[in-house]
Amino acid sequence: MAFATWIRHVALASSIAACASCGDDTAPETPSQPEGFADEIALATVTDLDPDPSVLEVEIEARTVDLDILGLGLPTTVWTYNGSLPGPLLRLRAGDRLIVHFKNSLPQATTVHWHGVRVPQAMDGSPPHSQAPVEPGDTFDYDFVVPDPGLFWFHPHEASAAQLGYGLYGALVVDPAEPEPEGLGDEVVMVLSDMSIDQTTGAMVPADQGGELGALFGREGGVLLVNGKQHPTLHARRGLRQRWRIVNAAKSRYFRLALPGHTFERIGGDTGLLVAPIVQNEILLMPGQRADVVVRPMGEDGERVTLTWLPYDRGYGSVEFREPAPLLDVALAGDTVEPDALPALGGGVAPLDLAGATQVSIALTQHNAPDGSLVLGINGVPFQDAEPIAAEVGETQIWTVTNEMEWAHPFHLHGFFFQRLDESGAFVEPVEWLDTADVPEKGSMRFAVRYDARPGMWMFHCHILDHADLGMMGMVDVRQR
Repeated sequence: MAFATWIRHVALASSIAACASCGDDTAPETPSQPEGFADEIALATVTDLDPDPSVLEVEIEARTVDLDILGLGLPTTVWTYNGSLPGPLLRLRAGDRLIVHFKNSLPQATTVHWHGVRVPQAMDGSPPHSQAPVEPGDTFDYDFVVPDPGLFWFHPHEASAAQLGYGLYGALVVDPAEPEPEGLGDEVVMVLSDMSIDQTTGAMVPADQGGELGALFGREGGVLLVNGKQHPTLHARRGLRQRWRIVNAAKSRYFRLALPGHTFERIGGDTGLLVAPIVQNEILLMPGQRADVVVRPMGEDGERVTLTWLPYDRGYGSVEFREPAPLLDVALAGDTVEPDALPALGGGVAPLDLAGATQVSIALTQHNAPDGSLVLGINGVPFQDAEPIAAEVGETQIWTVTNEMEWAHPFHLHGFFFQRLDESGAFVEPVEWLDTADVPEKGSMRFAVRYDARPGMWMFHCHILDHADLGMMGMVDVRQR
């Protein structure tokens, strides 16, 4: 009986405590963003055709559509995936299978390259070695497992500069297999780009505008876009974290970003989370690169702060007579949420073992052909004439990439991640997996790469895509031992 009496006393005490809390109207609410805070820049979605939660099976069609990009009632014919700019957001977990039934309804041949994803070589979308171009009216099935968490993207690798500039790009988010730390902020995926549009007619400017000089500089569009919108608005609760996952999908433009009165906490880059956040006043994204940043928008209720593009000196003529440009307004509302510390990220990667690594040296070069035409290349040889760099599965290589030109080059390697090294050969901190890194004008960049699997011919190139089209590409021939 004593035990039963004790149980009744405990139950009574619990009921009294519960009733006391029921009448307490001062319990704090969980702060939240304004309703529909990111609706204006929401990315399109796509129907999953497979009920298996570990498989994302979708249909993607490359087709043209008329959109009022300028907001002036002037239609611009845009090349799109599934009729949206950018294409639909694809989202999976690491280890999931992605199946894309791709149809080309464009007037040109095209492919889909999965930028940064460690796909099988036959799925890389890089003709001529991984696949033939998908001709108008034809189809191709991409089918692979996404092995790594991170923010990736997809775009063509046939007539890349023109087709990307016309609007063919989209974001791919791969969540980790295990849940990420809570409290990183409300997620917003931002795809940054630019377009060359005639402001009087709305027509797309021809992709070869400026001839060889335009290609040498790297053509930048005058219309800056965030998720296909010109100067849109993102709403924010004052002081409440937002997690901005940003892709630079422009074919040439470097995005140097600033939010006046604010700092960014970078928590990741091309793939995965860092060990600890890095506080930065600005974010710099070269073409093809990604950033995972946390922002705490602050200011007065009703105030707007503007995410701004700043000119970046990537070489001759890149900053002269250029002014900052607005990208996105952040509209502040609500009571201020008091700051708290970010949770532990739990990320980071171990440095590669460099014992016995093979040295590889290449130069990014420019010269004129006998007929006087401009040629860019690797070691003085354009892509179509170059011999591939030899590698074996299981081999580690240390690359030194030297830039002999007056412009910086964002170097991109297909199929494999790499880790940056400094001039002394030490790892650049924090150590992280990258697939794109900058080679400064008249400078150099070093990295270490291990060819873990997936033999085949793999491309590397400058991700100023006009430069790639002029010949600044090469291949790595990874063979089985």
